[in-house]
Amino acid sequence: MLRVRPIQFTSDVAGWKHLLAALGLVCVEDDGDWVEFDAGSGRVAMHRASAGSLDDGTTVFGVEVGDLAEFARRTVADGTRAELFDADHGQAVRITARDGFTFLADKASSRTTSPEADPGLAVVGTWLTPDVPGAASELHNIGARPRRASADFADFSTKNGGILLVRQSPETAAGGLAFEYDGDLAALEARLAAAGLRAARTGSLLTIQAPRGGSISVTRTL
Repeated sequence: MLRVRPIQFTSDVAGWKHLLAALGLVCVEDDGDWVEFDAGSGRVAMHRASAGSLDDGTTVFGVEVGDLAEFARRTVADGTRAELFDADHGQAVRITARDGFTFLADKASSRTTSPEADPGLAVVGTWLTPDVPGAASELHNIGARPRRASADFADFSTKNGGILLVRQSPETAAGGLAFEYDGDLAALEARLAAAGLRAARTGSLLTIQAPRGGSISVTRTL
């Protein structure tokens, strides 16, 4: 099992809940400080952060898997460094890429996503790196399925939902929260406007103003 699940840190949990619900995601877990939303494909976690902290507004690249030990074993066997360890929230697997990028694979609470989520919306986890071919190789080793690739870009589908994207960048980092949409962007823009949210559409890209500044992007599925 492999599912995309980035984590959005924010001091404005209510604002993000409103935005994600308007986009068509469905809340499946909420304990106040930790909230999870299902899209039609993939999942987004939200973690409360203190206002003005370094974490506030950041996005963390991450995935969910079924059997942590088996995932780590297969990843190592395929040539990528993976370590099962005890994180603050429980056991997880830490993946360390050759470009220095690290991310976690957490155990999934379920293998399915909510049927009430907009089926056209897919969560995108973005990895920025100077070494696109190397990062693409690491994602292949964790079980992601190649879709498209070029010298400065590669993306992958995953068995249990969501898209993993590698994009050329001078520095290694996680990209911001993003989505793909297999539907009418104009209708999605209208839905967001009806919810009081600002969005701008340029061709196949919809850019939405995020709570507390910044933005998220929704790209029309090719």
